[in-house]
Amino acid sequence: MLEVKSNGNLMIRSKKWVTIIKDEKKIFLSRPHSINGDSEVDSPKSIQRISSLFKNIKPGFDLTNFKLPPLFNLPKSHLQCYGETVYCMGTDMLSRCNQADSPVDRFISVVAWNISTLRPPIFGFAPYNPILGETHHVSRANLNVLLEQISHHPPVSALHATDEKQKIQLIRCQLCVPKFNGIAVVNEVRGKRQLKLLSRGETYEMNSPDLLIRILPTPGVDWDGDVRIRCPENGLEAELHYGHKSFLGLRGSHRSVKGKILETSTKRTLFEFNGNWDRYLPSRQISDNCYNEGQC
Repeated sequence: MLEVKSNGNLMIRSKKWVTIIKDEKKIFLSRPHSINGDSEVDSPKSIQRISSLFKNIKPGFDLTNFKLPPLFNLPKSHLQCYGETVYCMGTDMLSRCNQADSPVDRFISVVAWNISTLRPPIFGFAPYNPILGETHHVSRANLNVLLEQISHHPPVSALHATDEKQKIQLIRCQLCVPKFNGIAVVNEVRGKRQLKLLSRGETYEMNSPDLLIRILPTPGVDWDGDVRIRCPENGLEAELHYGHKSFLGLRGSHRSVKGKILETSTKRTLFEFNGNWDRYLPSRQISDNCYNEGQC
């Protein structure tokens, strides 16, 4: 931790957040999740503290109402974390979804944007649960993002975002149901996302993968499960599978994703892709059509 004095203020910098102290008032400015962040455990003390939380909890227990000690909280709300997946992008991949003339190219852009919204969670830390009626709003250029906690029991969050220039609308409503299975916490993400390209008359529906928090034997966090993206208007759909390392960490690929894009009516595969969602994800043309081999 480094202390720097600037303009009479005392600024304390760390790797995870910045604290500014002025006139005995503290302001916490939390940086967004980094795509290069590490989800693995950093210290043996972390796994010991986390294991102690579950010593009296039986496998299969629903952790929805489980109260996490403040020691494990990030200085931000779940709403901010959800919003960051939309407005914190190095490249504006959302606006690209509406720029291609071909329905297949637009669908590929939607799949690429969907994969890019994933973030590597930090093991041993969780955001604060939003209170009922809490909101989070961010405007950046043509993009407006609004989130609200619309239910407390169960905790349901809603998101509405618009890109006025590209005529894009994003609607999301989700509920997270965490359960303890004895060696890990499986956070099932329920709900749907709709991405609407208003000028094209297309609506893309998609779900989210589950969040797997491994405690034993190898601590870490991974996105896991199947995701389906479909657009009834252009007759295309995509099937994605997110994988993780095996129980002992000896098999499997960290942050892996594989899948395919196909025609809904004929089930004919157009493209296949296999790689890592936080790195390079190449795609390969399967069917005979006018689209060349590219990168998803």
